Amino acid sequence: MQPNIPESQWPRVVIVGGGFAGLKLAIKLKDSPFQVVLLDKNNFHQFQPLFYQVATSGLEPSAIAFPFRKIFQKYKNFHFRETYVKRIHALEHTIECSIGNIKYDYLVLATGTDTNFYKISSIEQNALPMKSVSEALKLRNVVLENFEYALVAENAQEKEVNLDILIVGGGPTGVELAGALADLRNDILPKDYPEIDFTKMDIHLVESGSKLLAAMSEKSSAYAMRYLEKLKVKVHCGISVKEFANHEALLSNGNTIKAKTLIWAAGVAANKIEGLPEEAYGPGNRMQVNAYNMVKGTSNIFAIGDGCLMLTEEKYPKGHPQLAQVAIQQGALLVKNLKKLHQKEALQSFHYKDKGSMATIGRNLAVVDLPFVSFGGFFAWLTWMFVHLMSIVGVKNRLFIFINWTWAYFTKDQSLRLLIRPKTKQSFS
Repeated sequence: MQPNIPESQWPRVVIVGGGFAGLKLAIKLKDSPFQVVLLDKNNFHQFQPLFYQVATSGLEPSAIAFPFRKIFQKYKNFHFRETYVKRIHALEHTIECSIGNIKYDYLVLATGTDTNFYKISSIEQNALPMKSVSEALKLRNVVLENFEYALVAENAQEKEVNLDILIVGGGPTGVELAGALADLRNDILPKDYPEIDFTKMDIHLVESGSKLLAAMSEKSSAYAMRYLEKLKVKVHCGISVKEFANHEALLSNGNTIKAKTLIWAAGVAANKIEGLPEEAYGPGNRMQVNAYNMVKGTSNIFAIGDGCLMLTEEKYPKGHPQLAQVAIQQGALLVKNLKKLHQKEALQSFHYKDKGSMATIGRNLAVVDLPFVSFGGFFAWLTWMFVHLMSIVGVKNRLFIFINWTWAYFTKDQSLRLLIRPKTKQSFS
């Protein structure tokens, strides 16, 4: 196989990964003096902050995914290839992919992160992660299928095990999932399954740290705890999950929680690519970069987004938070620095501008941290909705999501509770 990328008079910038960082960089390189090649294992950009809504039947996958070729239809000197990256050959300025080798003048690694199971094999084999649209869709299928099993369970204990859900990780993903599942249990599922007593359905949220939303303010953390308790989510802080087998989780305090569904949102690790020197990697496999996002020990390889570790800012001695805003800002600055490199000018160092963070906990409930104020409740929920709606790629997707949210808000119902799975020889029994 050959990548079949035409030669160009312009220097070639190869971008690996079409997440927030890679997409921002590629879009901003429009009409620049470069040939841009974007590589990704998927042919679409996926909006990660709303994965949990796909998993809880709030949105269809197509609403939060947008094809790269649609985004870049009118871009000149741009090429996309769907492929897996195998290895970097830095001396030859070549990246080895599943479709062949691709030469580069500048290489940008925006490979993001994947689920970190902390080498606990029983959890890796049995837990459900949520780091992609496909994983969110699988989670939706598993949860809905377990409700079907609960309906025909032979005894009360088996019924409750199928109903109960354990979420590990008290960051934004875990908190938002817990709130959405609680809304589903409280408002929608009793109408779908009138034969089931959903007061018996327990939603557990386990966080190893001392508080929820550790990266946010104490005020927002306290709000989140209060809102989840209001939604009757059972929160366990200062406890970790050591094992999970036979529908039972062993906790660090010696107690156990029975649940058929374990959702793992407890940590991430950067995606490692072979070919870089070992000293280029820091904690969590993050690539160590200088103030210009240049990978340690290289001169034309850059890393941006969640997968890079920059230790040059005093305010962030352990590196920047792995947030979309960091990735977007790094991508935007790298465009300027690539142009400066091309023109042999001095580069501009990166300084993160904290625009705040937020998380939604359920219907009318959210928390928002801005640089000057923190608040929660209904107005925070509206703020969260507006910011995320405006961040979605494509006017059609925004309109679709807005209509879906509006319908769900006024009817307290959703119409996306579909079990979509590959055809098998044996039907459900």
